[in-house]
Amino acid sequence: MTKKQKIARNPVTPEANTQGLVFVSLLRTADTFTRGAEALVKTAGLTGAQYNILRVLRGAGEAGLGCSEIGCRLISRDPDITRLLDRMESRGLIARAREIKDRRVVKTRITPEGLRILRGLDEPVQQLHRKQLRRLPEKKLRQMLHLLEEARGHEEGCESPE
Repeated sequence: MTKKQKIARNPVTPEANTQGLVFVSLLRTADTFTRGAEALVKTAGLTGAQYNILRVLRGAGEAGLGCSEIGCRLISRDPDITRLLDRMESRGLIARAREIKDRRVVKTRITPEGLRILRGLDEPVQQLHRKQLRRLPEKKLRQMLHLLEEARGHEEGCESPE
């Protein structure tokens, strides 16, 4: 099927322009990839959001992060991150502590148990990524990464767009 035939198959709707088609395709692709990832992390007793938080905290190292900093680094924003952190702390995956220098600041750190679970998922997650993106050579993957970053522009993170 040619590109013209694929585009022609789509009904003529207000969003049936190139931007609309790309938007819908990105959402469908993200949903497909997310379902695979959710199923994988579920085998370790985690939700996608919990896995994401553990991944972020592992990257932060021993310094840990404040609640708002964690929220800024998540792939998908969670409006109730405090409750999510409460559940993770009760399972022993994370630990929170007030900072000595400024008692108003509470830092969250990954625990050895959280690290153990992540280590067990590292290789299966990499295998999943390889499987999901197996049709694209390295050069195209790098192009895609660049294009997606360019498309997000200043909308990434918690800072306001300029």
